[in-house]
Amino acid sequence: ATAQALFPRLSARSDEIESARRLPPDLAAELAREGFFRMMIPESLGGLELHPAQSFQIIEALAKADGATGWCVMIGASTALTSAWLPEPAAQAVYGAPDAITGGMAAPMGRAERVEGGYRVTGRWPWVSGGQHCQWLVGGAVVTEGGKPRLGATGLPETRLCFFPAGSVVLHDTWFASGLCGTGSGDMEVKDLFVPEAYAFSFFSPRRVTSPLYGFPFCLLGMGIPAVALGIARRAIDEFITLAHQKTLMLERRQLAARPAAQEAVAVAEATVRSARAFVLEALHAVYAESTRGPVSQRARAELRLAMTHATRSAARAVDGMYEAAGGSAVFRSSPLQRCFRDVHVATQHAYVAPPTLELTGGLLLGLDLPAPTL
Repeated sequence: ATAQALFPRLSARSDEIESARRLPPDLAAELAREGFFRMMIPESLGGLELHPAQSFQIIEALAKADGATGWCVMIGASTALTSAWLPEPAAQAVYGAPDAITGGMAAPMGRAERVEGGYRVTGRWPWVSGGQHCQWLVGGAVVTEGGKPRLGATGLPETRLCFFPAGSVVLHDTWFASGLCGTGSGDMEVKDLFVPEAYAFSFFSPRRVTSPLYGFPFCLLGMGIPAVALGIARRAIDEFITLAHQKTLMLERRQLAARPAAQEAVAVAEATVRSARAFVLEALHAVYAESTRGPVSQRARAELRLAMTHATRSAARAVDGMYEAAGGSAVFRSSPLQRCFRDVHVATQHAYVAPPTLELTGGLLLGLDLPAPTL
């Protein structure tokens, strides 16, 4: 309800957010006060620990108002899943404050040299959305000893997610993108930064909080991407319907809404968005239900990953349909449809919902024995 109530104000500030290329500080602070960044934090830390389907719908509602805002909330909320793996003192230090916001990049693009008491971390990570309003940032790193990667039991290099105080991180203003412009998704960098052992962990290690929500972390990290995309698609459909009743086709002497092609386009977009959304919510409920009974099966995790990719790419197709059916009206900066078009096509480029995920999930559904360490 809070997310839906924010719609008029967020929508009215979309141009401001896009021009600033980041969330305004007052808006980020308001979102934190309202608890949006605490949706996935354990109740034991004062978080909301919401069912993932609830978090999904909240992110979706925010993204309908403004795609960049939905994306930043998605990143901050999903990063906070890490609180279930951090040791209690570190988790309290990072997430104990009610207005805590975290972000970062989980991909192991840095190196963490093992030293007494922790790690010396060096690296540079792109796509750090919302880093400007975070108090802590996390970066993935390969563990090294003597400068060489340390191999785990599987023969693969060990990795850690390392937490850095925001004051120790350099943020590079590199985010000059076609869409989701207001997310501030630039690069972050640290050089030879000491990270205590308690502030570095792996999702492959046992989690400290064993609630069902934390039984499928890799899926949840990407769950918000289709939520953002579907929120953007819903906005595009609504904007097209409004336009269709306002725009008169001069040569045809009728409203756009009376054109059969427009009627078909909106029907296809509506069916595409609602069916894709239903698949994601079905998969989220199924995975969560399994997590209440024990470990989540690979099949269930694969189906959720498939639903996430399918929903994101379906949302983009729906937006494309509305953009095309709107005609020349959609190309102007004054039209929300052009922003929907640009924003959704940035969301589709995220690795979590890229076409290779279809190869992995399709292979697993075919019964092939494929490595899927991050499923």
